Amino acid sequence: MMPLLMQTTDPSPPASPSAALALTRWLAVGSLLALIALGLAWELWLAPLRPGGSWLVVKVVPLCLPLAGLLRNRLYTYRWVTLMVWIYFAEGVVRAYGDRALSSRLAWAEIALCLVLFAACVLHVRMRLGKTRT
Repeated sequence: MMPLLMQTTDPSPPASPSAALALTRWLAVGSLLALIALGLAWELWLAPLRPGGSWLVVKVVPLCLPLAGLLRNRLYTYRWVTLMVWIYFAEGVVRAYGDRALSSRLAWAEIALCLVLFAACVLHVRMRLGKTRT
């Protein structure tokens, strides 16, 4: 007769849903803060369009709006950030291929941060709504 329950030893304990949720939350907040810092540094000091800084720095202002909602863990904010981030992704793609040298590398960093922000927000929403696959 075969035993109904076989014991297996798994050296790594399963990650709790709350730990994964916290990870996605902090990834979203961290990548948003990094996008804000990158936008400010890019347009004021690192590679502005004009010497001494550029008015293009105002592109950072819309990124500041969802920060409070993400810090307060509001689900609605996570949802609309997934739509807003594509504007910055598109800017990154255009400038990655159109600009030269440092500005192009900064654009690639913007693209990477946008993808992290999008993925973190999508995963966070899916976990909060209980739509994760196991």
